[in-house]
Amino acid sequence: MEEKNYLHSTKARVDHRLKKNSQFNFIFKNGDKACSKHFLLFTCNSKYNSYKIGYSISKKIGKAWKRNLLRRRLKEIVRLNCLLMPKKNYVLKAREGAGDLDYKQIEFEILEIFKKGKDLS
Repeated sequence: MEEKNYLHSTKARVDHRLKKNSQFNFIFKNGDKACSKHFLLFTCNSKYNSYKIGYSISKKIGKAWKRNLLRRRLKEIVRLNCLLMPKKNYVLKAREGAGDLDYKQIEFEILEIFKKGKDLS
């Protein structure tokens, strides 16, 4: 009987997440900034062909379930609206009070902030 290895995919997958603290700090320091009432967007050019994005949500937003809910909503809004461009790195930072917004309010602010961010580049 053959053993199938489900952990290894034959197709190479590009990982679009910023993971290291140094990557976040570089974009915070050198990136362009666009802001709204509840969110900040930092953009920076990348030397690679793909994009990378990171989400920064402070403990001031609320407890873990509220931060995770906000992060999931942000990811889904960015994914559904195809807001990311190649050769760019992004950090989307939530300000205090962002956890109290509903989905439509978050979506409206994110669309506006990405529109401002594209005007800066």
